[in-house]
Amino acid sequence: MTAPTPLEHRALLRKMYDAAVEAAHPASCVPPHLPQVPNNGTLRIVGAGKAAAAMAQATERHYMALGQGGRIQGFVTTRHGYGLPTEILPVIEAGHPVPDSNSIASAKIAEQFTRRAEPGDVVLCLLSGGASALWSAPVEGVSFLDKQSITQQLLKSGARISEINCVRKHLSLIKGGGLAACTHPAQLITLAISDVPGDNPDAIGSGPTVGDPTTLAEARAIIERYGLKPSENIQHALNNPDNETLKPGDPKLGNARYILVAAPKASITAGAEIAKTEGYRVEMLGDALEGEARDVGKAHAQMALDAKAKGERTALLSGGEFTVTVSGNGRGGPNQEYALGLAIGLAGARGISAIAGDTDGIDGGGGDADDPAGALVTPETITKAEAQNLNAAAFLANNDSTGFFHKIGDLLQCGPTQTNVNDFRAILIDP
Repeated sequence: MTAPTPLEHRALLRKMYDAAVEAAHPASCVPPHLPQVPNNGTLRIVGAGKAAAAMAQATERHYMALGQGGRIQGFVTTRHGYGLPTEILPVIEAGHPVPDSNSIASAKIAEQFTRRAEPGDVVLCLLSGGASALWSAPVEGVSFLDKQSITQQLLKSGARISEINCVRKHLSLIKGGGLAACTHPAQLITLAISDVPGDNPDAIGSGPTVGDPTTLAEARAIIERYGLKPSENIQHALNNPDNETLKPGDPKLGNARYILVAAPKASITAGAEIAKTEGYRVEMLGDALEGEARDVGKAHAQMALDAKAKGERTALLSGGEFTVTVSGNGRGGPNQEYALGLAIGLAGARGISAIAGDTDGIDGGGGDADDPAGALVTPETITKAEAQNLNAAAFLANNDSTGFFHKIGDLLQCGPTQTNVNDFRAILIDP
């Protein structure tokens, strides 16, 4: 059969990405898990994350259809630009990935709102990736500027998301089981959309409704490991035993239930099914990959070249979340940096194209709703760059993957998707 053209590859890759996003959209994954409104109480709803507005929409529509809209109350917090119209549950927009004043205010409102829950009430927490920054009220003695500074340092350090969350949990009023402590003794139900490797509840949104196995000592070690410069207030807080998080098995978690409603594996599978129907042998590399984005990109390029040499139509799919160690002053995110590393490694090899995008629709950048979701790579990527005298390696060295792909027209732009199950990557190989 005739090998697909780069244009046909691009269309198929985008179709696969869209299928991955759709598989995790709150409109389909949230309603089946919504609890009954308590007979003698109120359903109190709080939520945070990049998918929070869509989760709120799906939730209130469910109860309104049952004629129970008057028996639910609450609010959710999402990233700036991710808001959606709602009728019962107001949506607050806050800063992400770096918290802002709305992040603090909404976390404090959530704390106060859940503390007012009566024993007959049910508290429903709608949680998705991004909640760590969006609910960011610091512990006593730590200022907004203190926490904003350490978050910025962590994001630029190359620290894994689990390490970033460990530090943030121990500087927060409601992360690391803090919200569960506020809710007790009322019943607590969490519906979560996972964006973390391994789908660990204590990592999704920094685990505000579950016990936290990490410790203050680990948080201090992470600060030291990456050579960060915390303020005196941060240092004092991380040495204060009162800031230790709620641990698994604590009695305050006795009435808490946690339900994972969407995870990366299902989204990657949705993309894989499309590739299979097009005649590709699918090789799943895993839904929880970690590592330095550019290095993994180059490693996957070699895997793709090896697959091409074997002469079989193959699709390599993966998920997870890569890191970027920032040393330049360009713009980009882990998916774009992965794509640039991949493109350099492929060096224009014919018959190989790829897509790498964050399923929330935004990959790094300035945190704006119109930032790209990622990038596409085709055999024409490097030749288009060379035609404009663009040095791909120099752009990579400057952490300017957005600038590179913008100039050659290969950015993946879709805007907020209203969900977030981490990254989706696919490489199509037609020998």
